[in-house]
Amino acid sequence: MSQDKNTSYAKDKINILFLENLSDKAIQRFSDAGYTNIKCMPQALNEDELIRAIKDVHILGIRSKTNITTRVLDTAKRLQAVGCFCIGTNQVDLTAATQAGIAVFNAPYSNTRSVAELVIGAAIMLIRRIPEKNKAAHEGIWNKEAKGSHELRGKTLGIVGYGNIGSQLSVLAEAIGMKVVYFDTDTKLPLGNAECKKSLKDLLQVADIVSIHVPDLASTKNLINKTNLKYFKKGAILINYARGEVVDLNVLSELLKGGAISGAAIDVFPIEPEQNGAAFSSPLCGLPNVLLTPHIGGSTEEAQQNIGIDVSNKLFSFLETGLSEGSKTIPELRLPAQENTHRILHIHNNVPGVLSAINTALSQLKVNIVGQYLKTNDKIGYVVLDIESNKLSKQAEKLLKEVKETIRVRLLY
Repeated sequence: MSQDKNTSYAKDKINILFLENLSDKAIQRFSDAGYTNIKCMPQALNEDELIRAIKDVHILGIRSKTNITTRVLDTAKRLQAVGCFCIGTNQVDLTAATQAGIAVFNAPYSNTRSVAELVIGAAIMLIRRIPEKNKAAHEGIWNKEAKGSHELRGKTLGIVGYGNIGSQLSVLAEAIGMKVVYFDTDTKLPLGNAECKKSLKDLLQVADIVSIHVPDLASTKNLINKTNLKYFKKGAILINYARGEVVDLNVLSELLKGGAISGAAIDVFPIEPEQNGAAFSSPLCGLPNVLLTPHIGGSTEEAQQNIGIDVSNKLFSFLETGLSEGSKTIPELRLPAQENTHRILHIHNNVPGVLSAINTALSQLKVNIVGQYLKTNDKIGYVVLDIESNKLSKQAEKLLKEVKETIRVRLLY
C-alpha cells in the first residue's frame, strides 16, 4: 500500500488547523500531499475560542499552551487526530480523547539532544560561577578570581531518571570526563561507564551535580523536597529541566541562600505564564548563581524541525493509512501493505463480542476480508479491515456503524 494511494475522501474537504507557530515542516508535509485547507495561527486558543474554531476540523496541531478539554472534544465531531508538537500530552484530556476515538500523537524523543546539551552548558556555567561574575561585570565590577570555580572533569553527575534525555546526557557527560551515576524506578541498562544507584538517597549523597529527568506523575511531585535536599553534598548543584512540580522551590531557595547548595538551573516551574512578556515570579528570582530560563530546554530550531517532521508524519500516516504507532489513545497498530483492497477503520468500546459482530455484519454482504488487524487497550478496540475491492465498501461502512459499541468508523480508501 503506497502513501500516495487515492483516499475515499476529497483532500480539499479535509480541514487542518495548526496553532502556536508550528514548524513549517509540519505544514509542508500536508501541503506537498495535496491538502489545501490548512489554517495556521500563531497563538494558542482558550477553550471558548477553540470550541468555535474546531467545529469542522479533522486534524489539529498544537504545542503546550492549548488545552484540549472534554468540552472541546465534545464539539469536535469531525476531529480524527490531535498532534502535540512537543514532548508531553498533559494539555490533552487523554481519557476523553480515548472515549471519543480520537488519536493523539506527540514527539517524545525529538528534542532530547537539545535538553541534554543545555544541561551540560548550565552545569559549566554554574560550576564556574558565571552568573555571579556576569552580573558583576554588567554592573561595572571586575571580579577575576578562581575561588569557588571548578572544572566539570572528574566531577560526579547524578541523573535522576535514566530515560531518553537522561541516558543521552550520560553519554555527553562521560565524553567530557565526568563520572556518571543514575537512579531510575525502572531497571535501565547503563550506557558507557555509568553506575546505577539503588536509591535516590544513595545518588544524592555522592553527586556534585544533580540533574532531574523524570515524568510528571503523582509519585514525582515534590520529589526533591525538604528531606531529599538535605541529602545533597554540601555545595552541590541542582538542575531541573523536567517538570515544574518536581522540586520544592521554597526549600531550595533557603538552601541556596545558606550556601548548602551552591547553584541551581531551573527551566520549569509549578506555575508558568501563558504568553511571552507576561509577569513571572519565583522564590529563586534574584538569587546569585541561579540560572532561570522560561521552559526552553527543548526550544532549538533543530528540535522544532524534528518535532514538526515526527508529529506531522504520524498524523499523515494515520489520516492516509490508519497506522496508529505512537498514539497515546488509539491502540497502536503497524499495518502491512495490501494492494487492490478497500480499508475500513473501526474504533469501538472494548467489550466482548464486537469483533464477532463486525464479521457477522460483513458476512451479510458476502464481503471477502483480505486482512483484519485488531489491537485493544483497557478502554477501546481498534480494528482495521482490508476487504476485497468491489462496490460494497460503502454498504460495509454503513453496516459497521450500526454495530453495537461502535465509537466511529472511517472508510479510508
